[in-house]
Amino acid sequence: MWREAASQAFGGTEFQDPAQEAALVAAEELLGGRLPAELRKLLLETNGVIGHSGVDTVWSIGQIIEQNLSFRTDASFAGLYMPFDPLLFFGDNGGGDQFAFVQSPERPDIFVWEHETDSRRWVAGHLKDYLERSLREGGDEWYQ
Repeated sequence: MWREAASQAFGGTEFQDPAQEAALVAAEELLGGRLPAELRKLLLETNGVIGHSGVDTVWSIGQIIEQNLSFRTDASFAGLYMPFDPLLFFGDNGGGDQFAFVQSPERPDIFVWEHETDSRRWVAGHLKDYLERSLREGGDEWYQ
């Protein structure tokens, strides 16, 4: 279902081998909470989605762990930005802006974190909406 939705939005979409259930369980333990159901299903179908110009539209589970732990524990970030704990980052635009689910309170919406301004804005109602918008248009224009 996820590969089909992504391919319909952008025929050049690239996919990774599926993530293993054990890797998702380990990620949930490391990150201290359940992955959003839609993201979990996508990762079990493809462990990452690569869109226009090689952009990691959806990161692999390894990258999700690495990026979220980094954002939550980097002392320099704490002095520069609002807390990242309520967010679960899962993709980027290739230029520094990152996309995330809000985990507290839990909701299906996708937000963009703009690194220059530390703003967090709604960009999509759910993961399929995010894939369709970001893969159809590519670049930064779709969420500006």
